[in-house]
Amino acid sequence: MLTPATGAALGELAELPRNPPPVHRSIPAPDGAVRGAAWRRLIGFLGPGYLVAVGYMDPGNWATALAGGSQFGYALLSVVLVSNLMAMLFQAAAVRLGVGAGLDLAQACRQHFSPGVSFVLWILCEVAIVACNLAEVIGMAIGLNLLFGLPLFAGVIVTLLDVLLLLALQRCGFRWLEAAIIALVATIGVCFAFQMVWLQPELAAVVAGFMPRPRIVTDPAMLYLAVGLVGATVMPHNLYLHSALVQTRRHERSEAGKREAIRFATIDSTVALGLALLINAAIMVLAAGAFHREGMAPVAELSEAYRLLSPLLGIGLASALFGVALICSGLSSSVTGTLAGQIVMEGFLDIRISPAARAMLTRGVAIVPAVVVTAWYGSAGTNSLLVFSQVVLSLQLPFAIVPLLLFTTRRKYLGAFAFGRPTSVLLWGAAGVVVSLNVWMLHRLML
Repeated sequence: MLTPATGAALGELAELPRNPPPVHRSIPAPDGAVRGAAWRRLIGFLGPGYLVAVGYMDPGNWATALAGGSQFGYALLSVVLVSNLMAMLFQAAAVRLGVGAGLDLAQACRQHFSPGVSFVLWILCEVAIVACNLAEVIGMAIGLNLLFGLPLFAGVIVTLLDVLLLLALQRCGFRWLEAAIIALVATIGVCFAFQMVWLQPELAAVVAGFMPRPRIVTDPAMLYLAVGLVGATVMPHNLYLHSALVQTRRHERSEAGKREAIRFATIDSTVALGLALLINAAIMVLAAGAFHREGMAPVAELSEAYRLLSPLLGIGLASALFGVALICSGLSSSVTGTLAGQIVMEGFLDIRISPAARAMLTRGVAIVPAVVVTAWYGSAGTNSLLVFSQVVLSLQLPFAIVPLLLFTTRRKYLGAFAFGRPTSVLLWGAAGVVVSLNVWMLHRLML
């Protein structure tokens, strides 16, 4: 069950009562678990995965994929694929912690680690949340500038309003919030589906791009973007978020009920991340197919991509759809930062703070560097900052992944719900890949 602190963190997320009356049936269901056919029970778990997945396609991801595709063609598609597969594994671990232990990752860290370790982990996670919010702020501002001509500086300030809009929607109930996010994600998907039809990329070249290449770890420029893609995909604060969101779903509190809940919630997140993989791959395919051409300089900015798309594809609507998808991406992914910030602060510090205050605080901190960059450099400096924010996310990943795996691969913490040896080896192997990429990148940069 959720603790009172986490209940406050989620605000109005759970539409269902905390302690519903017992259901007198042959199989006990003290928490009001949903009955019926398996497909109906599965539908009851659909939703949180899409709130998590939307963070995997935020404007920072766009900027990193744009830089990678325009500079190196389809070569970094393998990083997109591997990153999304690792994300599916780690989010499955977050589901298992939330359902099996009834704790989100922040609460588990506070409960099992010393106060000093928990405080350091909290600070590092806050840095990741600020980096994510920074990407959303700048991405939204660029989208508003491209579609409506709003100056970047003004657009950065306007992004404060989207938090208020999302908080208002949140009060309508979690299902309405989920529906709004799914609609925004669907809009992004439709926009890129049209782009792919107009681009008509060479299928053989796309397929070849999904094969890993040694150059990714030997070329410093490719390595930097690869690390950024990992950070843009496997976002650390999403692990905290997901482990809390899965607790808003009804299920029986028996071992069998929890196992079913884990299975259904994992299906939800895996399907949602599969959609995110398609969109992330489409962004890079679009950048590679449209901008990686002989005699053409790499496209370094989202605004430049917006201006070039229609002329290159020969479709006047192409640039407009790119701008619409960018705004939807920034708006929807701001949910991740807002909810994750609330859960992380209250989980680590065991304090209560209103969602509005926490959202404005997080967004306000992110706006400061965004205002400085846009005022000083204009649009020329925004893409570099977006890519850098994703590298920061990757550098923070080990400090979320390692605690998560400690809790979910050891029976000491999760009992019968801990992962078995084969899955544990796979998870720790994926964590080793993330850590090794970060260490190798830092080593190469210092040479």
